[in-house]
Amino acid sequence: MSISATKTASSSPFELTLRLRPGSRVDVIDVTREVKAAVGDRLARHRRALYCSHHTTAGYLEQSLCSRLRHDPDALDRFIGAFRQLFPPEADYQHDRLELRHELSEEQRQTEPLNADSHLTYIGSGLNNCVTYVNRAEAPVFFIELDGVFKDRHRIRRTTVIGYDQEREVTKLSIDVPVSRHTIDSVNLRDPRLGIMEQIEHEIARHGIEAGRVVVTLDGAEHHAGLTVNEYETMLMQHDLVEVLRNPVRFMAEKGRHMLANPRAIPNKTLNYAKYDMVRIYNELLDVLGITETRLEKLLAELVTRPASRFLRMRHSVNFLVSTQGRGSQPAIVAGRYQSPILVQWQRSEKSARRLTVSLTRFD
Repeated sequence: MSISATKTASSSPFELTLRLRPGSRVDVIDVTREVKAAVGDRLARHRRALYCSHHTTAGYLEQSLCSRLRHDPDALDRFIGAFRQLFPPEADYQHDRLELRHELSEEQRQTEPLNADSHLTYIGSGLNNCVTYVNRAEAPVFFIELDGVFKDRHRIRRTTVIGYDQEREVTKLSIDVPVSRHTIDSVNLRDPRLGIMEQIEHEIARHGIEAGRVVVTLDGAEHHAGLTVNEYETMLMQHDLVEVLRNPVRFMAEKGRHMLANPRAIPNKTLNYAKYDMVRIYNELLDVLGITETRLEKLLAELVTRPASRFLRMRHSVNFLVSTQGRGSQPAIVAGRYQSPILVQWQRSEKSARRLTVSLTRFD
């Protein structure tokens, strides 16, 4: 794995950007080991650390979940693997039908990866673009890559790590996001027509936050909705994700149909097979997470009544790093080219808008 780093001056907080080369399409990389190789124990001197991925198919799991998985790469692989079974490669994803992607040139279509499965696994498994950890010397922090190799070409990934000791809230905003009357819908919060990110950037500049984070949270009164950070591509968000929210086993069933020797002979059975596989996947997840059989029975009952909202790990909060690194003295939200905060609903809102709370903090 090749790695390079840039760092700020020795003042607190301490910031570092790494360039990682995944060894396979799906890879689990110990970032703490790479940080130590680059700068020794510099990060370990701080009480807390923020880890930021610049990509929509690679990210981090929350510290509490990694602790339940015992910080074990094999357990992480099993956890992510359960969601990869739901979203198998080469299923009939609209995102991967490049002839429908009018924003791509003919030249781009030759190199564009077929990676809808990676995006959906990222969203479904609850991977984060940005997480905060309490620094623990004995515990690794893993960068989880879902699309690191395409046509034998290894991608170069970027992740930023910042060590700090304290965090103070500077200001808080309430923002109403217009939503449609459709039962299932998604809203790109980075859309300039909404002006949300521009409003946040204005507050960052007004308060002079050189190192900190933006925390976007759905109001506690909002139900049947979640937040994620991913690529807001029309086919992915308005077709593939909608199919998943309607029926989480849709693509697993479709892929299974192709794998059968005589698919026309049993077309009506594939969905039942997929539901059986869903139970097996649930067993695998609960086993790796150490959840009891009683809890399993409860979760399976919830799966029948509200499958998407219960099985997919859609979150109520997303984070972004605020930094001046690489931007002179101008602080800004750190986000990759294709990263957008996205509001997703799977049940119609009683109102024409959903409320967000945006908290801006400063690291000391």
